[in-house]
Amino acid sequence: MKRTLLAFVLLAAPAFAQKTAYTPPRTPDGQPDIGGVWTNATITPLERPADLGGKQFFTKEEAAAYEQKTAQQSNRDRRDGPAEADVTRAYNEAWWDRGSKVVPTLRTSLIVDPPTGRLPALTPAAQEAARRRAEALQRPANGPEDRLIRERCIVGDNVGPPMMPSAYNNNFQIFQSANYIAILSEMMHDVRIIPLDGRTHLASNLRSWLGDSRGRWDHNTLIVETTNFNGKISFRGSDENLRVVERFTRTAPDLILYEFRIEDPTAFTAPWSAEVPLKATKGPIYEYACHEGNYGMVGLLSGARAEDGKSSK
Repeated sequence: MKRTLLAFVLLAAPAFAQKTAYTPPRTPDGQPDIGGVWTNATITPLERPADLGGKQFFTKEEAAAYEQKTAQQSNRDRRDGPAEADVTRAYNEAWWDRGSKVVPTLRTSLIVDPPTGRLPALTPAAQEAARRRAEALQRPANGPEDRLIRERCIVGDNVGPPMMPSAYNNNFQIFQSANYIAILSEMMHDVRIIPLDGRTHLASNLRSWLGDSRGRWDHNTLIVETTNFNGKISFRGSDENLRVVERFTRTAPDLILYEFRIEDPTAFTAPWSAEVPLKATKGPIYEYACHEGNYGMVGLLSGARAEDGKSSK
């Protein structure tokens, strides 16, 4: 009876969650090999949609229906509705690369903790900061500094840490050596350099856009801790006290289980965690030359000057 029950549990557990069932290949220096080009494209949202209530997992049939509904709603080649809706959709469908499938576990959200699949509440200070940011974007920009970081081609919202799915440019390339991991992001062409040699974090007064990352191996899992953010990028309401702990575990030849935990006591009322599959994909990753075609910034500032003219009359 015990053997039968154990077999049932192993068969019922999603393959994505079986961290110990796969032995990854090794690099020449003996590390688990997580190198290559990977994509985290998925239509599973970070937070569980409110209409799903406490439902943590789809059935296969529900997942298929959700995928079909999402494909129809997000199709940028649709021509229904008023002209404003058509313009708002922007681009054609061929330019988008959001993926078409939910995650292999069939979870209804990328967030796994808390079990609600929803973000913890922001602290009063973080709520006020979010209000000020939103208010500032409603005013005509005096210069590029008044616009979003991604609009200025400085850093992408999804490059990490944590590495989040986006509407396009969801590819990452991981390079390994004995003492470093480098992660190249397709979006904005950023590269994270992660030392593995046991060095301590930088002094707290030295801060950067992507923070200060330190990595170590725990058996087959790469653990990366990142602190020292400059606070100029807010991840879902975070501030400069953000601490991100990432875990990379290769669970199949074509799959890495990517987990991250968010801790920021001055921004969130509780820590929270999420899981995202990284699926092997073909390279190469081409250069994302944002500034070479950043005509949007010219248009934004020209529009702001036109708004200035209207308000002065």
